[in-house]
Amino acid sequence: MENISTQTLASIVTKSSSSVPVLEKYSLDFCCNGKRTLEEACKEKGLSLSTVSAELVKQMQPRTANQLPFEEMTAEQMISYILIHHHFYVKQSMPQIIFHVEKVASKHGERFPYMVEVLQLFREIQEEMTNHMQKEEVILFPRIKQLEALFLEGQLNDTARNSISAPISVMMAEHDHAGNILYKIRELTNNYTIPIGACTTFKVSLAELKEFEEDLHKHVHLENNHLFVKAMNMMEN
Repeated sequence: MENISTQTLASIVTKSSSSVPVLEKYSLDFCCNGKRTLEEACKEKGLSLSTVSAELVKQMQPRTANQLPFEEMTAEQMISYILIHHHFYVKQSMPQIIFHVEKVASKHGERFPYMVEVLQLFREIQEEMTNHMQKEEVILFPRIKQLEALFLEGQLNDTARNSISAPISVMMAEHDHAGNILYKIRELTNNYTIPIGACTTFKVSLAELKEFEEDLHKHVHLENNHLFVKAMNMMEN
């Protein structure tokens, strides 16, 4: 195997999705900050490169039957997958998470004041993600599908190319911002640690927040490092 320490986090996940649990374990952001090499990311976090590398090599296996070949999909197929598996999840989960975190902040805010801040941050995420997904579904995704259709027909023109450059840049910047907000939530909750004496709603809300962040990492990775890269490659040809 190629020296894994010199590979970027995004390329590691692209080659093997089985690497995700290891990267999540060490809070190594492979989506918004996926351009860093494993060595750079470990150094930044103060992690043992040899330990993380060994775990990754052990975990990473050749693609199994249930691992989807995103790099072989068309842009239209990837967009359909994103809408069904990620956008739908985000839309369904955010109101429920808000409901649970509101209950925790209301009943236990004095004892755990950080949950009040978590509530404010997640409300910000809800507003931003709602607007963000609408822009993707109404503007960017249709333009990428149109770009791909013209590309396959050999009729790609500068107008089509120029129609997606700016929206992609905006979406990637918004991905970074959402990732940073969720990183703050993870810090405030001490990596979603359940405090002693926490009620069931408290436990559920932390589990939901953790799941939401993990899904967002996969969601953003698929868009930044697969869909957008495919679209940009079509623009250059």
